[in-house]
Amino acid sequence: MADNKITGTGTATSSDAKRNRTYAEIRAERDGKKPLSASAVLPPRKKESWIRSLIYAGLIAFIIRTFFFEAFRIPSGSMKNTLLVGDHLFVNKIGYFLETPKYIPFTAIEIPHLHLKTWGVKRGDVVVFEYPGDRDEVVPHELKVNYIKWCIGLPGDVIQIKNKQVFVNGSISPNPPESILERDTEKVGLVDPRIFPHGGQWNKDNFGPLKIPKIGDVIPINKDNIDQWQVFIEREGHKVELGMNDQIMIDGKPATEYKVQRDYLWMMGDNRDDSEDSRFWGFAPMDNIVGSGFIVYWSW
Repeated sequence: MADNKITGTGTATSSDAKRNRTYAEIRAERDGKKPLSASAVLPPRKKESWIRSLIYAGLIAFIIRTFFFEAFRIPSGSMKNTLLVGDHLFVNKIGYFLETPKYIPFTAIEIPHLHLKTWGVKRGDVVVFEYPGDRDEVVPHELKVNYIKWCIGLPGDVIQIKNKQVFVNGSISPNPPESILERDTEKVGLVDPRIFPHGGQWNKDNFGPLKIPKIGDVIPINKDNIDQWQVFIEREGHKVELGMNDQIMIDGKPATEYKVQRDYLWMMGDNRDDSEDSRFWGFAPMDNIVGSGFIVYWSW
């Protein structure tokens, strides 16, 4: 009978060797392959754990970026000197609204979404918002483009600019502490064809008065002012046409007035002479608000 004990020299018997072989060695011998060393095999549990951790981390990052905070880089000098080109800041996305994703992730395909108000936007807030498009564009030529500006006017406010000084509801609106105003001023009566609204007889330094629309406002429309309001109405989802005898048609029906369906804001930059803001492209829909800029974490 074979002896199963270890001999004095520390050598195991053949039965010990067979009993101590690993399953991998036995399987390799059966398949006629050279067995892999234990260090060459990645334990399945470790691999699954690593993949699971990666998925969880990606999901948490997606939720934070979608609902709570998002990084934003200042692309231009319109907010100089408050924010400089290359500044990176965090945007608080729950400061004004709780919102579900507006687009399918990583695409510009818009989907139905919820936009629930939390706290209101205030005059003097630094706000990040989705650019509504150029003055004469119903749909922006490029979607998902975010701007950052000062909120100057709220829904229902009346905006006027006199020799670069902004007035809100007849009172002086203090200039931001870091605002830049050049000495040269475009005089009253000098018409800038780029100015909002289409056909407006103003310029960037002498502008208005102009009322910011709010939900429920009723705007009289006729053949004389339809050029100023057509894009606005069409952005709210309606079709505007000029019918027989210069009759204005909205969605195929004669109309002499239009009832506003959304709230709007008036946005301007610090660098007043080099800022493409509401003076040039118009009102910013409240629905386009992304959040408030609240901390610069890196400058480049």
